[in-house]
Amino acid sequence: MANKAPVVLIIFNRPDLLKKTFEKVRQYQPKELFIIADGPRKDHPGEAEKCIETRNVVSNIDWECKVYQNYSADNMTSAKRVRTGLSWVFKKVDRAIILEDDCVANSDFFDYCSTLLELYKNEEKVWTITGDNFQSGRKRGSASYYFSKYFHCWGWATWARCWNIAIDENLSFWPSLKSSKDWEMIHPNKDERKYWGDIYEDIYNGKVDYWDYWFQASVTNNYGLTATPNVNLVTNEGFGPDATNTIIVDKKKSGLKNYSIGNLTHPEVIKKDKKADSYVFKYHYGGKSQFFFRKLLRFFMVEKFVKNIYSVYFKH
Repeated sequence: MANKAPVVLIIFNRPDLLKKTFEKVRQYQPKELFIIADGPRKDHPGEAEKCIETRNVVSNIDWECKVYQNYSADNMTSAKRVRTGLSWVFKKVDRAIILEDDCVANSDFFDYCSTLLELYKNEEKVWTITGDNFQSGRKRGSASYYFSKYFHCWGWATWARCWNIAIDENLSFWPSLKSSKDWEMIHPNKDERKYWGDIYEDIYNGKVDYWDYWFQASVTNNYGLTATPNVNLVTNEGFGPDATNTIIVDKKKSGLKNYSIGNLTHPEVIKKDKKADSYVFKYHYGGKSQFFFRKLLRFFMVEKFVKNIYSVYFKH
């Protein structure tokens, strides 16, 4: 593909997983590659060596490519590392495809993202492109992809025009959004409003710090849409005890197979698919059933542990 978009790799301490992800990037051979790395945690023995080993995986670029590195000596936490890293990227380029070290993409993912990044570069309604599909084989519409109000980050792409608007990590807009008629229009389902309202309230009050939820809030506040493929294009292989967030294996999400999307066909109109979004809320985010589980956790566990488990079960 002539018009290849820049690729961003976000890495940390898992060299074996990164090898699989990086091999797909090597096959794509982007002209520009950005590598964002967090540093080791002081209270994790042996992690410094793992971080070095992980960085070594991407130290030898064997194709013509301009490489940019943003490596932190100290641990910044995943949320801050992603935010600062992508802000650095979008000062240099106007668009990018973004993969974390545990997200293994189908080869079609890169051309799919590059094509849509060019096609919708000036379309204010479209905020992100995701490689994730959580529709359990259900096809939405007649095109290769549909539009959703939900952003998914296991392999995605966006533009500087969107990221730079979203730089409001304290969600200063949240008090006015939650009391507006728009909030009810965006989430007509009261359980959905409750689910997202609790998360955004916690971010606003500084109780949690998850970059993807923060970015989703900005997408929502700007009525943004995400181009979502009708087949899953990215496999998250990072569930397990070594993960930062997805510690507990979720059989519905872990290792979800990826497929070829084939020749791209495009939707005739840019409009969110309400049925698809309802399905995602019910079956990916847990729907109404997750409220009871969350209350039990808060009742029986200390606050810090609740937040960790909360991130495992309800993170994108």
